[in-house]
Amino acid sequence: MDRRDFVKKTSIAGLGIIAAPSLITSCSSGPWFEISLAEWSLHKALNKGSLQHLSFPEKAKREFGITAVEYVSTFFKGLVEDRNYVGELKKSADYHGVKSVLIMVDGEGSLGAGDEKERIIAVNNHKKWVEAAKFLGCHSIRVNARGPGGPEELAKTAAAGLRSLSEFAQPYDIGVIVENHGGLSSNGAWLAGVMKEVDLPNCGTLPDFGNFRIAEGEEYDRYLGTKELMPFAKGVSAKSYDFDSDGLETTIDFEKMLKIVKKSGYRGYIGIEYEGSNLPEDEGILYTKRLLKMYQ
Repeated sequence: MDRRDFVKKTSIAGLGIIAAPSLITSCSSGPWFEISLAEWSLHKALNKGSLQHLSFPEKAKREFGITAVEYVSTFFKGLVEDRNYVGELKKSADYHGVKSVLIMVDGEGSLGAGDEKERIIAVNNHKKWVEAAKFLGCHSIRVNARGPGGPEELAKTAAAGLRSLSEFAQPYDIGVIVENHGGLSSNGAWLAGVMKEVDLPNCGTLPDFGNFRIAEGEEYDRYLGTKELMPFAKGVSAKSYDFDSDGLETTIDFEKMLKIVKKSGYRGYIGIEYEGSNLPEDEGILYTKRLLKMYQ
């Protein structure tokens, strides 16, 4: 099946699952996870202006048949405190029957900063995103556990920043979840240790299938890392890059990954995050959706 045939066969009107029966894990009681769409999957279209942030929920529903979305802060930074703008985003999502799941927050300072004043500023910078997440109906904001220092030092400062932000988010019933997103955060054992140090019910992880590069030339085992992070997971990011002629991801063994996720008892959303360059973004999203549905 070439790519043109694939796009036809995976249109919203008739998304077909073409897979060996042994690969299908769904049962009569329904799927064990729901599918959401991470806005980063469309970052090229958003950056060049062919897609507007306010139109993202509509595009997710109309073009991909996906009814849950994950926002990225950089696409409405500077507008997050404009309640008219955020109100329009909520109105769009509600009108199209789309659930707002979480906001991925970047560029608001280091929650693991060694200097306490700098860390407090970073925590305060994140608070507006907690408030926006509550307003939009999200369950969490995704943050980063970054800062200077070695593993022990950063574990202490990151835990301090995460604890402070999580305590602020508790009355809002909003989770503060950390993605393996480069550096020490891509060491599953290290990040799991930070979660244990924070020890708050609304602080957790967002395991990403693809982000396990600790440094140039240093990769953490993605399957081990996912297994280590799943006990704290409040979301899962199904990163994808490229696909073979059978529609399988060429870098990540999705079957193996999803077995790890399922074994953990996780029952929440799994977000599509296509980051490849060989396919147009829309096609990459459809390929990833088809692959997830094979194991749903």
